[in-house]
Amino acid sequence: MKKFLIITLIFFIGGFLYAQEVGTPDADRIGIESAQQMIREVSVDKFENDGFWRSTMSRDEGYTTTRLFRGSPAGKEPIPEEEGLDIPDDYVLGTRVDFLRRGYNSFIIYPVRPIPIEGITKTITLWVAGRNFNHELYILIEDFFGRKYEFSMGKLNFMGWQKLYATIPPAPDDGLSGVVQRSYHYQNHFGIKVIGFRVDCDPLESRGSYYIYFDDLRANTDLFSEHHRDEDDMVDGW
Repeated sequence: MKKFLIITLIFFIGGFLYAQEVGTPDADRIGIESAQQMIREVSVDKFENDGFWRSTMSRDEGYTTTRLFRGSPAGKEPIPEEEGLDIPDDYVLGTRVDFLRRGYNSFIIYPVRPIPIEGITKTITLWVAGRNFNHELYILIEDFFGRKYEFSMGKLNFMGWQKLYATIPPAPDDGLSGVVQRSYHYQNHFGIKVIGFRVDCDPLESRGSYYIYFDDLRANTDLFSEHHRDEDDMVDGW
């Protein structure tokens, strides 16, 4: 009986210590992660260049038209670092879709070349006017290895402008699976690229004409590695 009580007590104390270890931060690591991050909000594209964005969809489902329009979301705030730089921000990107038939249709809005995002991206934001349809918006990206991924930015069932978000998950420690944004072999090339947006249409509402507008694509990104590169390092790619 005495031996049983001792074993039980050891098990209880061990379990309590383990529970505390899981929930308690490592004192030796406090400040290290935060000291090695420099999170900033950066502008990816303001949709100011005519002809840079295009759109497409299956020809048997409908056809699309994409162009710039003057306008801006009322709730948009400038990036503090850009104030006083006189950067043009007068237009928004509009796409019109004319459906030929109802069904599980989708269309893609894409740049003429991928848009790189500096640093290690944490989240991506975009102002969207979705016209209160039950369609869903996805952002399409390319990682360090050129692999393509898509992340939902949410439903478009709202009126007026709304700021939508997508979170880029961190890659596992193996550096090979998931969305890889850096390689320990190279310090002068990392990050992801935006290759477009896809709208998956609700089959009950894919009829007639549909309009959608985009503005102010931004990213919250860790610029620590950007500011700590070796200036005398060689550039690969020759």
